[in-house]
Amino acid sequence: MKILHVIASMDPEGGGVSQALRNIIPELDKLGVSSVVASLDHPSASYLGKDIFQIIALGPSITSWRYSSKLIPYLKKNSSNFTHVIVHGLWQFHGYAVWHVIQNKIRRGKSTPKFFIIPHGMLDPYFQKAPERKLKALRNLLIWNLFEAKIINQANGILFTCETELRLARETFPNYKPTKELNVSFGIQPPPLKTEVLESALFSSFPQIKSNNYILFLGRIDSKKGVDLLIKAYENVYCNDLNDEQIPYLVIAGPGIETEFGKNLKKVVDSNEKLSKLVIFTGMLKGHAKWALFYNCEVFVLPSHQENFGIAVAEAMACNAPVLISNQVNIWREIFNSGGGLIANDNLQGTIELLSVWRKLSASEKQSMGQKARLCFENQFSITPATKILFQTLLMN
Repeated sequence: MKILHVIASMDPEGGGVSQALRNIIPELDKLGVSSVVASLDHPSASYLGKDIFQIIALGPSITSWRYSSKLIPYLKKNSSNFTHVIVHGLWQFHGYAVWHVIQNKIRRGKSTPKFFIIPHGMLDPYFQKAPERKLKALRNLLIWNLFEAKIINQANGILFTCETELRLARETFPNYKPTKELNVSFGIQPPPLKTEVLESALFSSFPQIKSNNYILFLGRIDSKKGVDLLIKAYENVYCNDLNDEQIPYLVIAGPGIETEFGKNLKKVVDSNEKLSKLVIFTGMLKGHAKWALFYNCEVFVLPSHQENFGIAVAEAMACNAPVLISNQVNIWREIFNSGGGLIANDNLQGTIELLSVWRKLSASEKQSMGQKARLCFENQFSITPATKILFQTLLMN
């Protein structure tokens, strides 16, 4: 089996889609599957050249649709060298290009690879209903009616990462009639072992958290993630009746502080005397420092308004961290059933409830929840069994 993965960008700051590929491809390689990634990145992008698999950068792309004149010629020349083409993500040129080339080859009676799409949550109805996304929702509806519906319906199958994502996709657009809907699960690579090297990478930059507990948010600083809810809930639960030395820090790690939303969030923190001392913005941390954040946190929190899978949630659980998440994170049922975390609504009251219940747990209860979180990772979200499901699905469909 030889797979061409087509994606808009492999930029790690762009979210979980590129990280999904970085998790999947090494495991597919162990199963004898050869993988190549075609992206619309600029060939000189700083984040390229660091992966163990081949990335063919066909950018630079232009406009928010990520158009590149190089992709269709590449696909015409090379797509037949692959048994499967998988498009990762929707709403951008790369999906249209793959569909266009394959349909043209079919009309001319030429052999084509099997064509699958992994939407990575982008068919979730949230994106069409969220008030702040009205213009993007209109754009998506236009693209859907022009050609995205045909791309979805004429692919060999749509691959979903969990049953909840599969069901939600049916609610979003009219004329949604895919040939096959397939739940292939999802997983992440196990973390590196906890070592002094990991910890020194973190504590050398943020020595204040070495001697104190901290609550962790790791992800893009974006309204969708509910970071604003977390800060308000943290202030409500921790900052009113405790001395500063009794309060765990709130560590917010991830890109996005330079956005309008991020700047407004920082103003809220800086204008509050207590919050300014207790909330730590680290920026995006990678490698050893990121894993040390997970290993040493008291608890991981994600009150997101929409999360297809939540790679950071699974990464936290892999490091024995209990997780407090909203019921809009699509893997919440698995986590609730495992006892490895707490679940609430994706609003301020729900986020306050998460932190309030967590704060009242005993040390032994918190430790037990962390152990259950690790078991949940091993049983539900480990990359090896998930990749085997994907491999078997591609063989059989």
